[in-house]
Amino acid sequence: MATDHQIPASKQQQPGSSAFKLVIYEQENFQGRCHELTGPCNDLQEAGVEKVGSILVLCGPWVGYEQASCKGEQYVFEKGEYPRWDSWTNSRRSDTIVAFRPIKVDSQEHKIVLYENPSFAGKKIEIIDDDVPSFHAHGYQEKVSSVRVQSGTWVGYQYPGYRGFQYLFEKGEYKDSGEFGAQIPQIQSVRRIRDMQWHQRGAFHPVN
Repeated sequence: MATDHQIPASKQQQPGSSAFKLVIYEQENFQGRCHELTGPCNDLQEAGVEKVGSILVLCGPWVGYEQASCKGEQYVFEKGEYPRWDSWTNSRRSDTIVAFRPIKVDSQEHKIVLYENPSFAGKKIEIIDDDVPSFHAHGYQEKVSSVRVQSGTWVGYQYPGYRGFQYLFEKGEYKDSGEFGAQIPQIQSVRRIRDMQWHQRGAFHPVN
C-alpha cells in the first residue's frame, strides 16, 4: 500500500489487525509517500519504496537489513517512532534499509551464552533474564565468536551502552561470528527484545 499522505488513523492499533505492522515513510519526520508492511519484504525497491526516511512501528518487533534478501547490517525496531536514520542506528556506516522481516517473540524466559572462540569454546558469559549494558563491568572481554541462545530473542551490540553494529540473536546456535553477521567478533553489550505490546515493563527506550 502506498499513499501520498500520512495515515494518522493507523497510529492507533485496531482490534483484530495484524500482529505485525510497520509504516515506512520516504522522507524524514513521517513525511512523503508511505508504505505499510505486515510481513516480510526481501526487497523494498521491488515493492515500490524508493527510500526509507522514517519508520513508524505500530506492532512489532522487526529487523531491517542494509541489503536485499535480509543481508548486511541489521537494525532492530520495536514499537515506536523513528523519525530519521540516526534514531535506529549510530554505527554511521549506512543509512540504507532494503529489507524487513518481523521478529517472532514467543518466550517470556531469556537465556543466552556468548563464547570467546568459535564452536562454543573458550571463556563464556551466561546471561539469564537481564540486559547487560557493559560486558567489562561483568569481567568479560569484548571478543564474542559464537553464541548459543537457549530462550528468548536478543540483540547484541558492538560497543557498550547498546551502541554500534547490531546483531539479532534468535533461539538457536551461531557457531562463528559470520553466522550472526559480524565482520569482526566483537560484542560489548546485549539486551532482550520484548514485544512492547505485551511487556511494557521491558520496553527499551533509546537515549540519543
